[in-house]
Amino acid sequence: MSGNIFRPNISRRSLLRAGAALAAFGPGMQLFSGSAHAADKVVIQFDWLMSNGQIGDVVALSRGYFEEAGLAVEFSPGGPNSATVPPVISGSAQLGQFSETPQLYAARASGVPVKIFACGFRTGPYALTSKPGNPIRTVADLKGKKIGIQPTARFAMDAVAAKNGIDINDMTIINVGFDKGPLVRGEVDAIGGWITNTQALSVVGDDRVDVLLSDLGLKSYANVYFATDTVLEENPELLAKYLRAAAKGWEWTHANPEAAVETLVAAQPEIDKDWELKTVDLINRLSFDADTARDGWATFDPASIEEQIALFDEIGQYPNGRPSLAEVQTTAILEMTAAERPKLDRPA
Repeated sequence: MSGNIFRPNISRRSLLRAGAALAAFGPGMQLFSGSAHAADKVVIQFDWLMSNGQIGDVVALSRGYFEEAGLAVEFSPGGPNSATVPPVISGSAQLGQFSETPQLYAARASGVPVKIFACGFRTGPYALTSKPGNPIRTVADLKGKKIGIQPTARFAMDAVAAKNGIDINDMTIINVGFDKGPLVRGEVDAIGGWITNTQALSVVGDDRVDVLLSDLGLKSYANVYFATDTVLEENPELLAKYLRAAAKGWEWTHANPEAAVETLVAAQPEIDKDWELKTVDLINRLSFDADTARDGWATFDPASIEEQIALFDEIGQYPNGRPSLAEVQTTAILEMTAAERPKLDRPA
């Protein structure tokens, strides 16, 4: 998901219309076919193109962990012109993955019956990048700065300002794309983007300064696994099987990062191996921390989710009313898989 950004404003009408159009949604990339007799077919709809954010899932598929779980898994990549929710709502995909939690909250606020059941990244990787001669490291450093932000991520800066009690007008927000040129040319003092997109960030220089929005007070989770209320209620074991197998893939990635990159590139030849070797340690640090050491990979804290929703409600993200905590998440699948999900801390 190297190119993805926050996309919180989702129209219920557009989702339902797209869902109807995609009722005959064809499966995407099938990297492995399980047993034709015993395996349950499972399609997971990703929010973006296959990249380092899915490395553990790809490893799980390549090493046969899904097959061992009795699943024939297909990965359906997203992209700039695809929708994540409609295939899941229509039943063409049994689960999906959002880039970050705000997208799920917005969908639920629009009346779409989906819930989070696991979170792969401990924090959203969205960061502000600046140059060492004019760095942004803290909230105080934002004052008087020109901040380049993709239009769909503008709400995140509003949230940072609200969280820290600062005036959004103390900074100048400028719409930019994914290219880091505006920062290189000095048109902005900082530019937003995912820190996992190390190749794009390289043009700024090795001495660049990256600060995650979570370090500025804006909490979120990323690589958010979700499913409909119906699947969660009627077939939770299917989701549990997926999560157990994916957890094995992430555990193997934690122990074998370079070999995991080899596996990812073998499955996705368009991915640059050299850059992913430089990035995989960051991916592992985003995927594991003290909480996963205690509660297992993919855990999340409902209290943190409640805090996130309340903040986004404060800045007006839910004109028709905010979703409740119970509407956006369930810990049932985490509880079902507690014994199998690896309890690992951030790699040294």
